[in-house]
Amino acid sequence: MGGTYTLLIQLAAPTDIEVGALGTHRFEAGWYGYTGSALGAGGFSRIDRHAEVATGERDTRHWHIDYLLGHPDATLAADVRTEADVECAVARALPAGPVAGFGASDCDCPSHLAYAPDRETLERAVESAHEQVR
Repeated sequence: MGGTYTLLIQLAAPTDIEVGALGTHRFEAGWYGYTGSALGAGGFSRIDRHAEVATGERDTRHWHIDYLLGHPDATLAADVRTEADVECAVARALPAGPVAGFGASDCDCPSHLAYAPDRETLERAVESAHEQVR
């Protein structure tokens, strides 16, 4: 079974990253939460694919998040999962991110990427957002 997930990603240093058609954007050092859905036959195995991009095992960039995860200063630290199709509700409940439209090309959300300066703040926000929709 699949559902909605939020990846917790640490970016060790500020950097400019080209994010496909969204262009080049500045990412500050800190913590990022990317919310996506894994509703197909593979379910949450999509998270394994994201992990492969983060570790360099996979180079292909299909989604906006691949550009952040593929950067050498980015580390995929954890994920939070909810077995329901609540991707946009979770994304809207999180703090704003630095890139308008990030991960939201198929919906009307401002972004599916959240930012917080530290892990504790981001983790608390992500867990709360997932709890609200369960």
